[in-house]
Amino acid sequence: MNPIAFEIGNVKVYWYGIILASATLTGLTLAVMEAKRRNFNVDNIIDLVVFAVPVSIVFARLYYVIFNWELYRGNFYEMIAVWHGGIAIHGSILGGLLTTYVFTKIRKMNFWETLDIFAPSLIIGQAIGRWGNFVNQEAYGYETNLPWAMYIDGAYRHPTFLYESLWDFGVFLFLTWFKKKQGLKNGDVFWAYAAMYSVGRFFIEGFRTDSLMLGQFRIAQVVSVIAIILAVIFIFRNHNEIFKKQSGSV
Repeated sequence: MNPIAFEIGNVKVYWYGIILASATLTGLTLAVMEAKRRNFNVDNIIDLVVFAVPVSIVFARLYYVIFNWELYRGNFYEMIAVWHGGIAIHGSILGGLLTTYVFTKIRKMNFWETLDIFAPSLIIGQAIGRWGNFVNQEAYGYETNLPWAMYIDGAYRHPTFLYESLWDFGVFLFLTWFKKKQGLKNGDVFWAYAAMYSVGRFFIEGFRTDSLMLGQFRIAQVVSVIAIILAVIFIFRNHNEIFKKQSGSV
């Protein structure tokens, strides 16, 4: 598939950029709807996105370049050529979290509630964004003869971008239901997102051929394990009083 959607004069518009823009717009729309449901200041949500999106893109690219330093060293143009593909979702999430923390401190907003509002938007954005990997023929898996294998880079391979897109969409459906449950506390929805996404990412990463590495370990799997542990700890502490009452009644 041609990665260039169309050209306007000498300007090339890439499918990758169109897909990421669609993911961002979809996420923003859902975040605004959730903010209204919670009687949250919508203007703050929009302002946060204006700051968070560019920071997240920079962090996503920086994260990818750092773990591919031998490939990019000495080539500044390729370092910044995001339109050629090569961004890391964990870097994007890190950039978004840092931006959200600073923004909520300045605006005197609840940090965890803000993350809860954005959690479903993040995962649906990831589900859509993975199709940018398909267009760029990247983030694919090992060769396989399974019926749903896709012909990529000269062989039939695991379409790991499809696996993750479907998993992310499933997480989105779960969060859409979960966020309306009674008894939730601020941060629960975000950490449910972090845990569920990380479980899927851990297993899917094992099929990929282009994993960023930390020594002998796939960095995405390391980060996924850390995220799952943090999610369990946070949710347990968030509901510690409830657990104590239930234990005392047994």
